[in-house]
Amino acid sequence: MFDREYREIITKAVCGKGKKFTETLHMVNPNHKPTSILGCWVINHQYEAKKKGRFVEVTGAYDINVWYSHSNNTKTEVVTERKQYVDKVPIVMKDDKCLSNSFDVVARATQQPNTLECTIDESGKVKVELEREFVVDIIGETKVWAKIEPNGFDEDDFDFDDLEAELAEIDVDKE
Repeated sequence: MFDREYREIITKAVCGKGKKFTETLHMVNPNHKPTSILGCWVINHQYEAKKKGRFVEVTGAYDINVWYSHSNNTKTEVVTERKQYVDKVPIVMKDDKCLSNSFDVVARATQQPNTLECTIDESGKVKVELEREFVVDIIGETKVWAKIEPNGFDEDDFDFDDLEAELAEIDVDKE
């Protein structure tokens, strides 16, 4: 029948993980032919993630702002363009013991979109090289076993000095 020393618990847990670093190139069309680039930044980043087979598809968009001079460095202007992207993040760590086929997906941008280089090409367009990185977790239901202590937990049997020594070794500033 049932083992009285253990209990089977169904809980949600991370059943898969993935990570993807992307470098990408966007072309921005300024209103005037640029003489020089004065600045380039990325703002308003938004994204969502969905599991699609053996990948997590991260769909997002951001605004690229390019501040440039034109008319032989006598005037400046900022051009803004909204750019969209789709990153397919492979699920590299996978636990096949998840119980259900419905999963929650949590995606985190570990590297927000960031400008690597911004240059003017020969046609007067602006080339913007960006980087971004995502880490994804697939969360599903799984089973764990827990040992039952029928007499409860006796604090007299526990060595709190050993625990305090172990906790003192943890570097809380390290991520």
